[in-house]
Amino acid sequence: MHINMEEKNGVSVCYVQGDIDINSSPEVKKYFEQVTREKKDKIVINFKDVNYVDSSGLATLVDVLKKMRAYGGVLKLSNLSEKVMGLFEITKLNKLFVIVQEEADALSSF
Repeated sequence: MHINMEEKNGVSVCYVQGDIDINSSPEVKKYFEQVTREKKDKIVINFKDVNYVDSSGLATLVDVLKKMRAYGGVLKLSNLSEKVMGLFEITKLNKLFVIVQEEADALSSF
């Protein structure tokens, strides 16, 4: 699991590499706790290099979204694989999160 953040036109873009599962969720949670403490108001999480998300990963992402909304931040997800997008659809979380096809679309929609 590796997470890298870049600032692009006032938006924090997080590139996640690796699966978000029971083993990596604590690391992901810790990383985004710092991000939400800094109250970053515009975040895109790019899932290009994520092949699998389990229920603990979904719970971590919901927690990040909840914390960001509490201070008025906006979180968008981009570049989800068909498999990961299917999970969001099955769990109906695609209705909770803003999910866009490409990172550029997410950046231009702020």
